[in-house]
Amino acid sequence: MYRIDYDKPIHVHFIGIGGISMSGLAEVLLDRGFTVSGSDNQKSEITEKLESRGVRIGYPQSADNITGDIDLVVYTAAIHADNPEFVAAKEAGLPMLVRSQLLGQMMEHYANSIAVAGTHGKTTTTSMIAEILLHAGGDPTISVGGILESIKSNIRVGRSDVFLAEACEYTNSYHDFYPRYSVILNVEEDHMDFFKDIDEIRESFHRFAQNTDPDGALFIGGDIPGRDVVTRELDCDVVTFGIEGDWDLHAADIVFDDHGRASFTAMHKMEELGRVQLSVPGRHNIGNALAAIGVCMRMGIGWEAIAAGLLDFGGAKRRFEYKGTYNGAVVIDDYAHHPTEISASLAAAQNYPHDRLIVVFQPHTYTRTKAFLDDFASALSVADLVIMAKIYAAREDDIYGVSSDDIRVRIEKMGTKCIYLDTFEAIEDYLKKNLVNGDLLITMGAGDVVKIGEEILQE
Repeated sequence: MYRIDYDKPIHVHFIGIGGISMSGLAEVLLDRGFTVSGSDNQKSEITEKLESRGVRIGYPQSADNITGDIDLVVYTAAIHADNPEFVAAKEAGLPMLVRSQLLGQMMEHYANSIAVAGTHGKTTTTSMIAEILLHAGGDPTISVGGILESIKSNIRVGRSDVFLAEACEYTNSYHDFYPRYSVILNVEEDHMDFFKDIDEIRESFHRFAQNTDPDGALFIGGDIPGRDVVTRELDCDVVTFGIEGDWDLHAADIVFDDHGRASFTAMHKMEELGRVQLSVPGRHNIGNALAAIGVCMRMGIGWEAIAAGLLDFGGAKRRFEYKGTYNGAVVIDDYAHHPTEISASLAAAQNYPHDRLIVVFQPHTYTRTKAFLDDFASALSVADLVIMAKIYAAREDDIYGVSSDDIRVRIEKMGTKCIYLDTFEAIEDYLKKNLVNGDLLITMGAGDVVKIGEEILQE
């Protein structure tokens, strides 16, 4: 495998540079003096920001973008072997790395690297840790899978020995990371277009856990089914956390305010660490906060900075994000795209002031939709009204014989009103005619469903 040398800047080309993670790596290399170029299918705020820094970006992806001065090509798992730039780079004999391989190599240059994994909650927990690190006066490098308001970006390039990043299990990409501190928030079935079953997923997380530095620590959700499979035969310390239970880190005296935001006493075994007030809603965020507390305490960060960082964290973009009001209705956007995430977000919504809860849900990928039809319906049925949008295909072709209407049928059988509208325009028209004061509207999904709320708010 080609290995990049931080001390010898070269020309690196990113196929799909507009992605949230790819753009972050590009910015880190730019700050290290590397020449960066890239390509994407269309312009975006992310690509325009990179272009303002002198990055040459080709639209769309084309073999012509692979020029003779490129030394290394980086691509994501979403790039297929017939991609014109991939083909051109192979024919030119250029060194090539998958995004995760590059990220893993970059993390090796930092003595205190942190990788946050799990089926859900990675972006939120990574962002919580980031806020704490910043409140502690550190100068960390941060790569997060969403826009963090305090840094106005998904990336922060620091000068310290701390590198904080998300670690995704899809295609086992996180196996390229060898962090000092690892976090596993939860382990559930997902990405079933890649994994065979939950047993294979647990083995994948075990392999990730094995990569943790023996001098470091793994922080893992204590109530994860099959946790012993994940944590067997590890050389590093293992620290468990959970909202309630006999875990190393847990919460006591939990209280929710009238917007569903928790305050609690953080406990290490029988010792009280201090009181925490969260500024993001939902019971699930207590667990995320406990993971962040564990990592930061292990790094020697004081309680004052930990409590202040968690209080100031108002959420990452697209994580139960307040967007505005329309005709008296509150509009929220949320990235939830797995049944467990949906249940957590809608549980948080129950504590948010409203008369009627309306969810616009856009399923993400055909394989996930087919695998969780009944689970999606059950999770969404707690709403008063569900509006189903077409499936966001992402990397997949429509060959699985499944549609959003299959979820609609199941939801209606559970007694919840549900309609299916096959265009965003139709959904927007319906909402404009039917939203009233006291409604809480949540646009939900990992695709582009956020556009619906943003469009009606422009009225």
